[in-house]
Amino acid sequence: MIVVAVDAPLDARQLRRLAKRAFLGLGNAGSSMSHGSGDYVIAFSTTRFVRFTKEGFHLELGAQLQDEGLSPLFQAVVEATEEAIYNSLLKATTTSGVDGHTVEALPVEEVKKILQKYGGIRKEK
Repeated sequence: MIVVAVDAPLDARQLRRLAKRAFLGLGNAGSSMSHGSGDYVIAFSTTRFVRFTKEGFHLELGAQLQDEGLSPLFQAVVEATEEAIYNSLLKATTTSGVDGHTVEALPVEEVKKILQKYGGIRKEK
């Protein structure tokens, strides 16, 4: 599950477009998004340009970001999604569950060595 939260005044159509870009970040991190992978994205805006009242809801005119202004948000969503995936992998801890089943955390130093060897990251000075 990928959650995209923005404070830009976007409507539902624009939020759907933004949500689709999160899959690019998932792909950049190595996912093939195969059948049954269960990858979902929800996107929402915290901006108050849609107001809910007892009578329903209404849009505040002039508050919505124009489509031409979406490109930087698209790029930000791709980059933030990719970084969030790397953070979740590299900051995970070893976990034990029912019947002694254990999932080991990634060995970060070993991953760094592999990435340095194959050009994924530069060597630290």
